[in-house]
Amino acid sequence: MTTIELDSNYVMHTYGRLPVVFVRGEGCFVYDENGKQYLDFVAGIAVNGLGHCPPTVVEAICKQAGTLIHTSNLYYTTPQPQLAKLLVDASGMSKAFFCNSGAEANEAAIKLARKAAKVAGCPEKTEIITAEQSFHGRTLATITATGQPKYQNSFTPLVPGFKYVPYNDVAALRQAAGDKTCAILMEPVQGESGVHPAAREFLATARSLCDELGAVLIFDEVQTGLGRTGKLFGFQHYDIRPDVMTLAKTLGGGFPIGCCLAGGKFAEIFEPGDHASTFGGNPLACAAANACVSEIIEGGWVENSRVVGAYFMEQLKNLPGIKEVRGLGLMIGAEFVEPVAKDLATKALEKGLIVNAIGDNIVRFVPPLIVTKEQVDKAVGILES
Repeated sequence: MTTIELDSNYVMHTYGRLPVVFVRGEGCFVYDENGKQYLDFVAGIAVNGLGHCPPTVVEAICKQAGTLIHTSNLYYTTPQPQLAKLLVDASGMSKAFFCNSGAEANEAAIKLARKAAKVAGCPEKTEIITAEQSFHGRTLATITATGQPKYQNSFTPLVPGFKYVPYNDVAALRQAAGDKTCAILMEPVQGESGVHPAAREFLATARSLCDELGAVLIFDEVQTGLGRTGKLFGFQHYDIRPDVMTLAKTLGGGFPIGCCLAGGKFAEIFEPGDHASTFGGNPLACAAANACVSEIIEGGWVENSRVVGAYFMEQLKNLPGIKEVRGLGLMIGAEFVEPVAKDLATKALEKGLIVNAIGDNIVRFVPPLIVTKEQVDKAVGILES
């Protein structure tokens, strides 16, 4: 059987896969089973921040795999607190909880917010406000937090206590917040709905409302974090610090790991037994993340994201049929006048370029942070053709 036949016969059909089998990757390129090269401008959906098989991450994984892979969180291991310190120092937060994915990181943030209200003597504060068209994960709590009914309809009843407001609608946010609000959960840039950056006033209002109501401001930086937007964290574009922040995707350089960071008094909310993860923060994942985050910070890749991202956006504006190009850094959405996105993504794949169609009109680009202007020119040329 071929790989595609094996997949069809034995893997649950939860993905609409494109007809290509990748077997090898290096830098900004991947190669299929026939040896064809593809320029990857999806990067595992914003995961491969340093490209495919970055040498520093590969070396760290290989070294750690030969030393200690897993023990459980009943004991101390060296890579986990090292990673926690690295992220705390970089973000200005206070403490970290490690898990395996962005959805799990958001689950931790939701639980933390609910408990924080009870610790403060406000058990009636159970509501969490999120945005319409947001995306926060696939668990029951995080699809409930996700403001898109298409992800929710097959899995009702959902988790109670969530309210939704239109993204960037300040008046709606003010109206939704009240005495029962325990948290506001927002993405600095909405990714899955087509790359929509937050308005400064919207996030500033969320910050002031949380301060006023004693609620937790949570930023979901699973996609925006660690250089993707041209700053190390998305919140740095707005000069607004959250109380809790979630990370995943780029964090492990391709290896699965998630993190919930909390600042100040919110870093002390969880106690032993409140939350846990069997594999969370295991030595192998943390070794990969330590290498990845250090390379992103020290290698100048955040600045590269800013510079090349701005260049890429300007080049995209010259494509025919473009309605709007929006984004920050190397998190970019190109919206077309006509419903050409899926056809464009399919034809680009045939020509050796990987891009992501969102709906009918939007193409999303989240290439590795190491991408060059020359590779951008090649991608734009393929799109134009």
